[in-house]
Amino acid sequence: MTTFIFDVLKDLQNTNRNISEIVFVLPSKRAGLFLKHQLPEVISHTIFSPQIISIEEFVEDLSQLKSISNTELLFEFYTTYVALTNKEHLDSFESFSKWAQVLLQDFNEIDRYLIPQGQIFNYLSAIQDLNHWSLEENKTDFVKNYLAFWNRLHNYYNHFTNHLIENNIGYQGLIYRKAVDNLEGYIKQNPEKQHVFLGFNALNTSEETIIKNLLQNISAQIYWDIDEFFLNNPEHDAALFTRQHKAQWQFFKNNPFNWIGKNYSKEKNISVFGIPKNIGQAKYIGSLLKDLQKENKFLQNTAVVLGDENLLIPLLNSLPKSIDALNITMGFPLKSIPLASLFEALFRLHKTNSNSFYYKDVINIVSHQFIRPLFYTGKIDYALKIIETINNNNLIYLNTIRLKEIAEEVSNVIELLFSGWNISVDSALNNCSKLILDFKNYLDNDKSTSLLSLEYVFRFNELFNELKRLNLEYHHIKDISALHGVYNDLLSTETLDFQGEPLQGLQIMGMLESRVLDFETVIITSVNEGILPSGKTNNSFIPFDVKIENKLPTYKEKDAVYTYHFYRLLQRAKNVIILYNTEADVLTGGEKSRFITQLELDGPHKIQHKIVVPNVPVIESNLNVIKKTNQLEKQIIQLASEGFSPSSLTNYIRNPIDFYYQKILKIKEHDDVEETIAANTLGTIVHNTLEDFYKPFIGKLLTVEEIKNLKLKIDERVTFHFINEYKEGDITKGKNLIVFEIAKRYVSNFLNFEIKALKAGNEIKIMAVEAENDVLIEIPELDFPVKIKGKVDRVDEFNGKTRIIDYKTGSVQQNHVEIVNWEDLTTDYKKYSKSFQILTYAYLMQASRAIKLPVEAGIVSFKNLSSGFIKFAKKDKPGNYAKKDTLITQDTIDNFSVELKNLILEICNPNIDFIEKEIQK
Repeated sequence: MTTFIFDVLKDLQNTNRNISEIVFVLPSKRAGLFLKHQLPEVISHTIFSPQIISIEEFVEDLSQLKSISNTELLFEFYTTYVALTNKEHLDSFESFSKWAQVLLQDFNEIDRYLIPQGQIFNYLSAIQDLNHWSLEENKTDFVKNYLAFWNRLHNYYNHFTNHLIENNIGYQGLIYRKAVDNLEGYIKQNPEKQHVFLGFNALNTSEETIIKNLLQNISAQIYWDIDEFFLNNPEHDAALFTRQHKAQWQFFKNNPFNWIGKNYSKEKNISVFGIPKNIGQAKYIGSLLKDLQKENKFLQNTAVVLGDENLLIPLLNSLPKSIDALNITMGFPLKSIPLASLFEALFRLHKTNSNSFYYKDVINIVSHQFIRPLFYTGKIDYALKIIETINNNNLIYLNTIRLKEIAEEVSNVIELLFSGWNISVDSALNNCSKLILDFKNYLDNDKSTSLLSLEYVFRFNELFNELKRLNLEYHHIKDISALHGVYNDLLSTETLDFQGEPLQGLQIMGMLESRVLDFETVIITSVNEGILPSGKTNNSFIPFDVKIENKLPTYKEKDAVYTYHFYRLLQRAKNVIILYNTEADVLTGGEKSRFITQLELDGPHKIQHKIVVPNVPVIESNLNVIKKTNQLEKQIIQLASEGFSPSSLTNYIRNPIDFYYQKILKIKEHDDVEETIAANTLGTIVHNTLEDFYKPFIGKLLTVEEIKNLKLKIDERVTFHFINEYKEGDITKGKNLIVFEIAKRYVSNFLNFEIKALKAGNEIKIMAVEAENDVLIEIPELDFPVKIKGKVDRVDEFNGKTRIIDYKTGSVQQNHVEIVNWEDLTTDYKKYSKSFQILTYAYLMQASRAIKLPVEAGIVSFKNLSSGFIKFAKKDKPGNYAKKDTLITQDTIDNFSVELKNLILEICNPNIDFIEKEIQK
């Protein structure tokens, strides 16, 4: 395959041009690199290298202005804005930057296309007058200010551009306009200089003016790269601009139009694949490249062109390991490296200007991979200490003082992270710089440090130095919020360059980097509407009809630009693979690009179109099985001797695997911070409060007066237990205050319930409160002791009848404590766990001789207090009309004992493994 660049060089050699004396002007620097590489293939003897430059470099030299970054342009423009705007109408820099970026783009377009400034700004102002009915006599202040802004646009432009020119700097459009002004002088000074322009397509008015003048006045040539298939089709947008140049340029009336190629119609293998999701495209490219390597091991003359450059990271993670030679023309976005997430978290934290910090933000920062090492002192991880203190004490918000109390030894790091950011912008930038220095010092001393980590730190040091320079020079950044905006602007433009051989192996590039380059095998990704082409986007203050009137580019011309780039990649390629996303997306909608449809309809090639269904392996959800080994049997025997509690036994009924993890392996659930008081914490507080109230009455009869006196202590005891259980969590506001009031209401309602029962003539005698029981039970099949243990919330005598009471802060209904068949107790956790629990309490109390049968056992539900004492009942048959027996007799205990022992035998049986159950939520 011969490339366009090779053909140009060959043509220049055939016409006996002295290549050393030629100035080659190309659309991009990368194209210049490939041109330099192909020079030895054309020239057989040693020569001085010709001057090879991009169009931007050529125009900048011509204008004698230096291009500056968009961020610095924004600062310069704000200086103009402040100078020409009344203070009462002045926007802050942060607000200004949101609309000024758009206006700067419009300035750029106006200058690049050499539009008379006064004409277009007056036109825009007149349009706004009409839009806002300004001919009416009474205009509001808002309308007056708005129209005044539009009337000042021309003044803004003049002041701004004059200021830039005085300082020999400019934005792209101003540089182009100035280059056109200087063109006549350049031609006079360089009458013999030879210029060759190659690979251009869409030209702005400035570029057209420069190239046409050079073609007419000095020795210059231009080489177009267009195929006759597109040029001869007046409807095809790939040749939209080339047709205009050919028809309208006076130069081509008397000079040949180089070149109209015939490459596109040659035989090609073009395949189109619809693949779900971006990640699917990346993975599919990996498998394609693996197949391509079988024929072309080093993937020479192969390019992956990313329609959406956000696909770069997934693609790099999907490349086959067998690829040795690789060149990536795009840089790795600085915003994607770990250090960026740290500074983003810090800026977001301090933008609120608060002295206290949300615990999740604090944990996020102190556990960051760059910060964590700074919290290690004397082999102690103070970041972990801070996290554990937050979790253990339910700290929802922390201030710097509290953080220093927790980790005084690293108070200097805490100071940098959490103090001084809102004093001034300078202090915030100084904190950032000091952090960067701390990172560098740590990495310098760490033997395992990679050069990449040091590069990260170096680039962020450069970024913050630039921020300091801008702040020192312009003084426009007044607060952290504005600083954060400027930081993000700078960060979004910064990239880390990949190291690689630019001319060997696989090439990965964006669409614009592919200009002038040719490859035998091309893979193009994300060929979807909204990406290729980008479609209707109008980020401009200039209305569509005004753009048409002034011959400024609209979305139609921008789409034609990408049409050209897309088809130009196909011109000389032999193998073309086009991928698009088939799935619905917020922005692109999952619609394949019109380019694909055009390829299929226009010919001349046969397109192989296929929808790729990913080969997703079916992952069977096998239930976990834990085999009972000799070691595990010993652990079960140890647990049996320590004692099974009712909750641990119901836990086994619910899911044996949970029982294994929690009781055998002793794995506890992680205690997270309770932002809102958890249900179990509420239950503990209510239980503990009632324990405090009723313990002094053990063995005594309750009276109405005594219960009324307890009501006076509710607030004090509930508060005490909240502080004891919820630690430093805040119960003075929000949901926690509601839960606090609910806890008091639960206790108060229960005491009222007791008072009502006493006033009705009932006699209540407290027998035990939070009674702990543990008994050994005999199981002949086992040769080791088994203990059952549990704590009963309350035992009392109600009119002489013994009751075993379990408190529940949740809602419990009568059917939750009823059974028909005894064997059901150990099979269905959801239905019978509460029955099993209170029967276990009855069994314990009877076995420890703390009660005499018959008794009643049941639940007091604080959410269903109107139901009173909800008694356990044995029904003779299912349904509402069954006979219920609420007394727990020796027969009841004997029947339950059989089920209890069978359950324990199952747990201890070495032949029955712990098998996971599917839990239905």
